[in-house]
Amino acid sequence: MTIRTALAQGVELLNRAGIVAPRLTAEVLLAHALRRERIYLIAHSDDELTAVGWIHFGRYLHERLQGKPTQYVTKSQEFYGRDFYVAPGVLIPRPETELLVERVLTRLRPGMRVLDVGAGSGCIGVTLALELPLNVVSTDCSFGALKIATRNATALKTHVQFVQADLASPFAAESFDVVVSNPPYVPSIDRSTLAAEVREWEPAAALFAGPRGLDVYQRLIPEAARVLKPGGLLAMEFGFEQAEALREMLTGWADVEIYDDLAGVPRIVLAVPVNS
Repeated sequence: MTIRTALAQGVELLNRAGIVAPRLTAEVLLAHALRRERIYLIAHSDDELTAVGWIHFGRYLHERLQGKPTQYVTKSQEFYGRDFYVAPGVLIPRPETELLVERVLTRLRPGMRVLDVGAGSGCIGVTLALELPLNVVSTDCSFGALKIATRNATALKTHVQFVQADLASPFAAESFDVVVSNPPYVPSIDRSTLAAEVREWEPAAALFAGPRGLDVYQRLIPEAARVLKPGGLLAMEFGFEQAEALREMLTGWADVEIYDDLAGVPRIVLAVPVNS
């Protein structure tokens, strides 16, 4: 069994099961099985696949065919050019959140104190701490998520203070320069419209936030107003058709700016609290 043949068989199995991007998925899983980069598969396509490699590839294919997201199989997702460890206890980082990081970075200065609400994998807080010398604190209700976020901070050799907490509840007034968050924002009524691998594998607490998907914003926005210093910044990701609702929630805030994602869909909001 050569690498080429194994790859072809994997593609066929995934294709039959209706898996999106079967070729790419098979390549990622086979490369992971061999502990190699994908380019290795091309350069060594006629090499014999080892028995151990075939066993691992078969197991990974089986997991993916059962609906498990590829990122949870490989336990890895790239974010902002870095590999983050991911597992079913945290949301898989997505490109839209990279836009949130980009927007926040344009407003940061070294030494600022930043609160990342909803750590998940740690992708936001850890990335900000790697990009600039900042004092980053990151909260999450889930102890399991915080363990994963801590693992990523350690692996990527940066320091973030992780706190198990609901939103910004432990912190004093006017204690942060920036509050950033990718909170749960999927309306619960849209659960059935999500891809099965998202609906059945990613943590519901990181996805859903009430019938309109706005429940967390209703609590987070006043919390951010409380903990932000004068002149501070609130930056949040949000979902489809939620821009106007967020504008209303941010009535009284200054400099409310909304930015589109790469598909032209409003996705990021920045605002300055009224005490500025």
